[in-house]
Parts: sequence; C-alpha cells; structure tokens
Amino acid sequence: MSRRILKAAIVTRGHTQALKDGAVDTSGYAFDFDDVPVIINAFRRMVRGLEFDVCEMALTTYVCARAYGKRFTAIPVFPMRAFHHGAIVRNIASGIEAPRDLEGRRVGVNRGFTVTTGVWARGILQHQYDVNLRRITWVLSGDEHVAEWRRPSNVVPMGDGKAMEDRLVSGEIPAAINVQVDSPHVAPLIPNALDAAFDALRTDGLYPINHTIVVKDELLEAQPDLAPALFNAFAEAKRRYSDRIDDGLLLRVKDVLGDPLPYGLESNRRMIETLVQYAVEQQIIPRPFAAEELFAAGTHALNG
Repeated sequence: MSRRILKAAIVTRGHTQALKDGAVDTSGYAFDFDDVPVIINAFRRMVRGLEFDVCEMALTTYVCARAYGKRFTAIPVFPMRAFHHGAIVRNIASGIEAPRDLEGRRVGVNRGFTVTTGVWARGILQHQYDVNLRRITWVLSGDEHVAEWRRPSNVVPMGDGKAMEDRLVSGEIPAAINVQVDSPHVAPLIPNALDAAFDALRTDGLYPINHTIVVKDELLEAQPDLAPALFNAFAEAKRRYSDRIDDGLLLRVKDVLGDPLPYGLESNRRMIETLVQYAVEQQIIPRPFAAEELFAAGTHALNG
C-alpha cells in the first residue's frame, strides 16, 4: 500500500535526525522535506499560505495564529527549547544597571513583538524582576508572522532602515532583546545569565519551549490516526538520540530533569500554560487557551 506523502519543514537536529533520514517508521506516512535554511521563513509561509502539511513553528507564533483562526493544530512535540535570561542586553553607558531601570525607556525587540524569545524574556522581566512591561516602549525591527495581529500602543516600529544593532551600540536604543552584538559597549542585563536560568529551572521549573510542530487541520480531520503517528515518530527519533546526546547544554539540563527534551502535554503543561499566560499579559492574544485546546485530541495522553 502506498504511503501518504507529507510536505514538511523541520530543522535537522540530533533528536530529529532519525526522522529526517527515514530511519523511523511513520506508520503509513512519508515525508517530503522542504529545505528551509532559515526556519522562521517556514513559520511565515505556513501562517500566511498553509504551504506545508507538517511544519515546525515558534510556540507564540502558533498560539497567536490559533487566536486568529489559522487552520493548523500542534502536536505536543517541542524540538527547540532555550533559556532567555541572557537575551536581554544593554548599552553599558545607558544608565541601565538593573531590570527595573528599563521602565520609562525604549527597548528594542529583534523582529516582531510576538517572537517567542521576546515573550519569554519579557515574562522573566515581569515575573522574576518585577518590571512593569507597560511602562516600556518596545521598538520593533521587523513585522509579525500573523499579519492580523495589532500592536498595543506601547509597541512601535523602528522606522528607517538603520540596524537595531547599530542603534544599540551607539546608545540610541539603550537596551534590546534577542539582538546579537559583539561590542565592548554592550553587555547582558542579567549577570551570569545562564546560572540565573538554571536557578529558575531548579526552583520554578522554568524550561522555556520555543518551537512545536503543527499539522494542517484538513489532514487531521480526514486522518484521525495522523497526529498520534507523527507524535510517536518524533518520540522514537528522540529516543534514538537520547543515549548519545553530545550537546553540553542538554547534558546539563539532563542532570536536573532526567529528560532534557520532554514531549507530551502533561509533562509540558506548566510551560505551555506559562507561555499562554505571558501572551495574554503582553496583549498578544485576547484570551487564554487551555492547553488541551492547542494540541490535537489524539495526542493528549501521549508521552515520549
């Protein structure tokens, strides 16, 4: 019997390699992988044109897309996670020495306000460092994947074509999130940021999810076995990698959690609900979603 071919865009990582190599059985389905070197371009193509059957997607992009009725649904597979205490940087001559010094200032945000790194970083500022996010003017260097989303009044475009990195180095913008700058004039706002992130992991369980996997609704509706089949295939690819992890950060997380790449709704419920909470607080979505609303019904009881 011929297998259903699924057009897909997924980053090759240690824990997805066996899936992309075809070494994992996908129970009657096969992938046609589209090579998208910059995966954020695939997010936009999926949100705006439904170009893929299966697509990796930033979690906040997905949540925002669901709020605007986009026709795809996630499975609880999370191929990318990251720590974000170090994503907030400052010009050292700006007078910003502590997180609350950001209040009343203009702070750059790389690309759009709905970028997941920015959402997590702002949530950390608010909930761990008592920063009032509404008292900051957020300056964007790009636009949003979900074109229907409308900016709050304290979120503004950068304007002309001058690079945000240059504005940060010159001090025109005193601080920014998710901007990569190699300059003696720029330093992390939170000192020893990775240690701070691991402290939050140990004390609060903060292990931010960046990406999930989404599937076209028309396929999920027509093929009820597709969502669990995909989940199990991703979980098997991860299992094959788990005994040979060579990423130092994942190994450090493994020492704390046991499984550095947990898949499944229940094992990730707290992070899903936290991201949704932050998205509501930051006016990215108008109402909270229950975790079950965000993931395909056939996957709610699965773990991998």
